[in-house]
Amino acid sequence: MITACPPFYPVLDQILTGLQHLDTVQEHQLERNLTRLQTRLQRLQRLDRRFSWYRLAVLLCGLALVWLGAAYLPIAYTRWLVLLALLSFASVVFLHRRLDHWRARLSAWREARAEDLARLRLDWEHIPQPVIQRAASPLEIDLDLSGPFSLHRLIDQCVSQEGSRLLADWLANTAPDPAQISIRQTQVREMAAARRFRQRFHLKMKLVSSEQLRGAGLLDWLQVAYQSRQALRLLGAASLLVILNLSLFILNSRGLLPAYWPVTLLIYLAFYFFSAGSLKPFLEAVVDLDRELDKLVILLHHVEGANLARFPHLAELCAPLRGEASQPSAYIRQIKLVTAGVGLRMNLVLGLLINLVLPWDFLFAWLAGLLRQRAARLLPAWLETIYHLDGLASLGAFADLHPDYAYPRVTSQPTPPFEAVALGHPLIPATRRVCNDFAVSELGQVFLITGSNMAGKSTFIRAVGLNLCLAYAGAPVCATALQTAAFRLHTCIRISDSITDGFSYFYAEVKCLHSLLEKIRSAHSLPVLYLIDEIYRGTNNRERFQGSRALIRALSGAHGLGLIATHDLELASLEKDHPEIHNVHFRDRVEEGKLVFDYLIHPGPCPTTNALRIMQLEGLPVQ
Repeated sequence: MITACPPFYPVLDQILTGLQHLDTVQEHQLERNLTRLQTRLQRLQRLDRRFSWYRLAVLLCGLALVWLGAAYLPIAYTRWLVLLALLSFASVVFLHRRLDHWRARLSAWREARAEDLARLRLDWEHIPQPVIQRAASPLEIDLDLSGPFSLHRLIDQCVSQEGSRLLADWLANTAPDPAQISIRQTQVREMAAARRFRQRFHLKMKLVSSEQLRGAGLLDWLQVAYQSRQALRLLGAASLLVILNLSLFILNSRGLLPAYWPVTLLIYLAFYFFSAGSLKPFLEAVVDLDRELDKLVILLHHVEGANLARFPHLAELCAPLRGEASQPSAYIRQIKLVTAGVGLRMNLVLGLLINLVLPWDFLFAWLAGLLRQRAARLLPAWLETIYHLDGLASLGAFADLHPDYAYPRVTSQPTPPFEAVALGHPLIPATRRVCNDFAVSELGQVFLITGSNMAGKSTFIRAVGLNLCLAYAGAPVCATALQTAAFRLHTCIRISDSITDGFSYFYAEVKCLHSLLEKIRSAHSLPVLYLIDEIYRGTNNRERFQGSRALIRALSGAHGLGLIATHDLELASLEKDHPEIHNVHFRDRVEEGKLVFDYLIHPGPCPTTNALRIMQLEGLPVQ
């Protein structure tokens, strides 16, 4: 069941050396790319400074030529000199702006590659924090799936808030579907290979905005009250009043009629101020669209024009955005034009002036209403596709950064239920990570993990949980091979009391374990994989031992399997009477007065403890 034992140390060392070599190669490649990008960026910055002088020189030379032409040449030649000066200056300005564009593009590209290097090195200071606000489940807290030093933060490169939230949901999936996992794995493989498509997806968004796309801001527009028939009637009435007012003004200016137009103008203004209030919430919602449309249209345009011939599953996913009849980016540009028109009314003076001569607000409210009818049918599906691509792009980038990680095999048949080769913790740097082989032959088994303090018990059970979360999300795992059944995950690792709910630490732990028993006894098709770090820590030694023994007996042979880390060496005796219970341990040894750990899992109960030794090394009194 456990193959990472002392006789296999040479084989394990070879595996670990190979994995670290791959990570080192990837790191060196990113460093070379960053150096090359920095060199190019410095050249562009020097050229940018030169262009500032070029613009000044062309401007001064142009002014001098125009002055000399005006003084000594006929007017016809002077006009040509003016045109030549303007064209020369405009050309230099155009080239300078193109240079600024390329400099911004190169800077964004360098920033993205620097973030990749930070993710590979687990340099948390330079990995951006996710901005989504989302309540973390106990599973996410226990396994560091969310938080400041979490798996989600490590993987998340999403350009949309909803994509980031979807990625978090994938990682925290507690009821996996093997068929869905297989589909997503294929999509992640293709996304990892589609490096150009994926990186430009992120780059174009960075050039438009430093903020994520907020799809909810686009969908809010669809929920605002709007009466299309009322808007059409108001537009018709306002148009008639505007035409009447302009006609009377023209006839009066030509002396054909007395000055009746001030009266009709007052009537129109009264109609405008009385009626426009009903359209105000809708028009304000249209204005709010503008800041998100720039982000959405660039993403849609990128997906529409991408060459996905080599990636059939991504092409199938993008099909709603790439049909000849849909052209989402063109449609979004139409909405963008309407939002720009509505935005003019935000200036009080300009808005009043254009509404005096045209039924501006009524016209654009009607146009926005027409566009909204189609948007209500298509926009939610377009956004869901973007969110899905966004989450897959983050998983694909994670896979691309870790070519040594293996894609797991997730099955619905729990035979064997779990088997891993060189399984490691993905949130520990590769230079310090120690991997273990671990296998479970059948359901119902319970593994009691004993060992000294700091020997690696908690890290190992979290490594199992984190890699299962990666597997169920469709991502590669930190192992050279992994085969697992689809489990419902349950953790009891970081129990905390709740003052607001009136829960003590012990009672919170009891509730967590009671929930586990309910899950494992329920008539659910998926077995439970549970990870427990110390049972009943909130009570005294005698009651903790009695309660732990009873709980382990109840869990053994049940519809699931579990890993329980414990310091209670007395529990190791349960293996004698219960064949489903197995003892494994982590070791330590003292070298030159210091504790040394190998972080490798061994069969059997732990033969040593180190608590007193740690106290002694720190100068505390020990009998």
